[in-house]
Amino acid sequence: MAAQKNGVVILGIFVADLAFHSGRMPRIGETILGTGFKMGPGGKGANQAVAAARAGAQVTFLSRLGKDEFGASARAMWQREGIAARVIEMADEPTGAAFIYVNEHNGENAIIVVPGAAAKITAADVQATADVICGAKVFVTQLEQPVAAARAGLEIAKRAGVTTLFNPAPAVDVDDAIYASCDFVTPNESEAAYLTGLPVANAADARTAGDAFLKKGAGAALITLGEAGALLHDRNQSVLVPAFKAGPVLETAGAGDAFNGGFAAALARGANPLEATRFGCAVAGISVTRRGTAPSMPSLAEIEALIDGR
Repeated sequence: MAAQKNGVVILGIFVADLAFHSGRMPRIGETILGTGFKMGPGGKGANQAVAAARAGAQVTFLSRLGKDEFGASARAMWQREGIAARVIEMADEPTGAAFIYVNEHNGENAIIVVPGAAAKITAADVQATADVICGAKVFVTQLEQPVAAARAGLEIAKRAGVTTLFNPAPAVDVDDAIYASCDFVTPNESEAAYLTGLPVANAADARTAGDAFLKKGAGAALITLGEAGALLHDRNQSVLVPAFKAGPVLETAGAGDAFNGGFAAALARGANPLEATRFGCAVAGISVTRRGTAPSMPSLAEIEALIDGR
């Protein structure tokens, strides 16, 4: 009898988030005073790992780190969160970092990411972790590490019958062949627009973009639409799942990662895609009411309380 698959495996990067709060971005050559600063754990993959773990999933994270203080903080965080790590440590490359501008009035953000050591992740690195990937229920990756590594992970998982989730963020040019290995592709509006060449400003636009992803070979498109919620679009259904309002919005920087981590955790637990989408929306709805990215991720009890109270 084949071993039962369980848990979530996430290929991605860890970076130290350096978040600056102010009323606006400075212009070129200008210095302005900010209203707050915070350093914490970040990186899309690492944020998704924390979201999934706090949502109740068994999580393994695959990456590279520098042999430095930021790398040590990553390991300490994974230990606190109960996340298993299969990570290559590099002495000659730094752990990544991210500049995050947060608008103090509405929580909107702009981000610059430098992956550091994680930019060196190779397809061979991923192949070396095939045993872990093939034992998972759900495999997740993004595009902060090299595309070749992401594609290798998706292909390994797909061949093994693992549910695959491709979060194409940040949006970069990819060969359409990657979509054949994607059970779910999960862009936001701007990423969907970039990858399909179509405008995505509302749910109707998202459905058109969703059709484009299906034509490229994806099993389903799951397009996040900010405060409008998320559109689950496949060959059998096209459903807009409303966003959850859990309180005043303080910061949106980790919302997409919260959604993806929550969605993956729900799938790993056996939820159907529509249930998992609703669960992901609840995770994101709570995360935006808190400062930070990984630190903003809610617990399973908080998520369930929000869903049950609706």
